[in-house]
Amino acid sequence: MALFAAEDPIGTPFRGAVGDALRSFIAGQSERLAGIGERAGLLSELALAFTAGGKRLRPAFCWWGYQAVEETTDPDALLRAAASLDLLHVSALMHDDVMDASDVRRGLPAAHRQFETWHAEHGLTGSAEAFGRAGAILLGDLLLVWSMELFTASGLSGEALRRGLPLLDAVRTEVTCGQFLDVVAQAEPIGSIDLMDVVPRVVEFKTSRYTVIRPLQIGAALAGGSAAALDALEAYGSPLGRAFQFRDDVLGVFGEPDVTGKPAGDDLREGKRTVLVAHALQLASETAKERLTGLLGSPELDAADIATAQEIIVTSGALAATEQRIADDLDRALAALDDAPLRTEAVTALHRLAELSTSRTA
Repeated sequence: MALFAAEDPIGTPFRGAVGDALRSFIAGQSERLAGIGERAGLLSELALAFTAGGKRLRPAFCWWGYQAVEETTDPDALLRAAASLDLLHVSALMHDDVMDASDVRRGLPAAHRQFETWHAEHGLTGSAEAFGRAGAILLGDLLLVWSMELFTASGLSGEALRRGLPLLDAVRTEVTCGQFLDVVAQAEPIGSIDLMDVVPRVVEFKTSRYTVIRPLQIGAALAGGSAAALDALEAYGSPLGRAFQFRDDVLGVFGEPDVTGKPAGDDLREGKRTVLVAHALQLASETAKERLTGLLGSPELDAADIATAQEIIVTSGALAATEQRIADDLDRALAALDDAPLRTEAVTALHRLAELSTSRTA
């Protein structure tokens, strides 16, 4: 009998099991840090705080990628390997928040803000802001190191790990380079590049491969999956990853802060070049386009400014166009599962994961 239900592939039982695996691992690391220095304990405290929640999508795709090939006989080891992808993810979030100067993450003060507060509370000298950035960068680095350690120490066989490691190596490179492409695009003057050409490439490497394709393929490779199985998972994962990111773009502008855990309009303040913005700049009137361009990337945007940007995005048809792209890519992802050489139970789970990934509110 399967450990988790295919009809509820990322429900409370699965998220709880991943959380347990992470807490157990970080508890062991905390003991190591205690031997390094008392104040190093702050790193494990924040690691616990920021890995306590989240959607657990990457571990879920890894788990069900394995089940797509065969049912695991060592669920605890597979859970640890899958959970390592959440450590990788939180590592990236810590760095993202520094780059974006974000104040909030998952309903908590962002790590660099917490390090700033710690600096002040302990009467340290120098710039609290610089200390905060340094602490968050190092926390992100530590989580990246720990993600690899948890994967290799998961308890899976050496043969299985050797099959998965090249894909894990690939995703770390891909997401880092995808993030850099995003940073470059964000720095380019509006109108100097074709966002409709740039955005899909950024999304492919920053999201599709990182969030869906590689976690699925890592799981399948751990199970000894064939090239045909890995290809089928990529055909499903690429459009689903796009749809996932496009939903994220919508939530970054229209999401409810109490649900998303981030302030409303943060993507606008950061000037992110999303598909939503690309459509708005393509479809809006010249006057509206100029107004939106003037708002993008201003950290001082107030509620009225955000409402203005939202109105431009809606009235231009950009929101409707983005919603259509989400629906189309969801259809492509589900169609890729038809006649795919994958186990029926896993196909059921992948259908459900696709629906949850694209209809989410956080």
